[in-house]
Amino acid sequence: MTVLYLQALAAIAISLAVLMAGAWVMQQRTGNSGWVDTIWTFSLGLVGVASALWPVGGAEPSARQWLVAALVAIWSLRLGVHIAIRSAAITDDPRYAAYAREWGADAPRRMFIFLQNQALGSIPLVFAIFVAARFPGDGLRLADVLGAMILLVGIAGEAIADAQLKAFRTNPANKGRVCDVGLWRWSRHPNYFFEWFGWLAYPVIALSIGDAVAYPWGWAALLAPAFMYWILVYVTGIPPLEEQMLRSRGDRYRDYQSRTSPFFPLPPRADPEGRVSAK
Repeated sequence: MTVLYLQALAAIAISLAVLMAGAWVMQQRTGNSGWVDTIWTFSLGLVGVASALWPVGGAEPSARQWLVAALVAIWSLRLGVHIAIRSAAITDDPRYAAYAREWGADAPRRMFIFLQNQALGSIPLVFAIFVAARFPGDGLRLADVLGAMILLVGIAGEAIADAQLKAFRTNPANKGRVCDVGLWRWSRHPNYFFEWFGWLAYPVIALSIGDAVAYPWGWAALLAPAFMYWILVYVTGIPPLEEQMLRSRGDRYRDYQSRTSPFFPLPPRADPEGRVSAK
């Protein structure tokens, strides 16, 4: 069993490294780094589905393996198509463009290393999928259903947040303003929150708490939401995006920051004059 899991880790690592090298080639040829996130999402979906359905001892995939594979595919298609449409409408992603300006002439090499680090950091995400799909037993449990519901809520919440932001931005009356409607009233990054929330599905499916079957590998699935929280809140998610928003929106965004939760949805804080909206 340990050999199988180590083989899976190696296959996951190699696959992600190759696919993100392809993302680097795409970015270099098009000059649009927005495609990086598109390829990452589809790559994670492809490797995740393959990991979920990986046969064990020649046996046919179990119902749980098919469930996990379907959940990964739905997540990847929804998010990947959304990012692809957004990337096709821009010349470059402002976050990655800022990195390129900082790196100067060394940008191509630094970008390649950056994307390989992204591939490395994605290993816990795919491994969580692999581990969850291999909980012992063929029949579906309540935990499987709960995990599926968590992921579907995460997908739906992120889709709603994306739609609200798009609707706000396409309204000419909102030009130069900060979106604080709908879910964006409760969190500065509700799309990131629901993205993180969806990854809680795999520990729920993988952990054997309350089950008669012991499955120590299930604890490895906790790495997925832990890593996703760290990357979104402290690395490539909130920090560069908020820097870009402060450059483009200035005091309006600072006002929004002062009364709106950065990540977890919470009621907006009122300023001294009793206002709770930031335009």
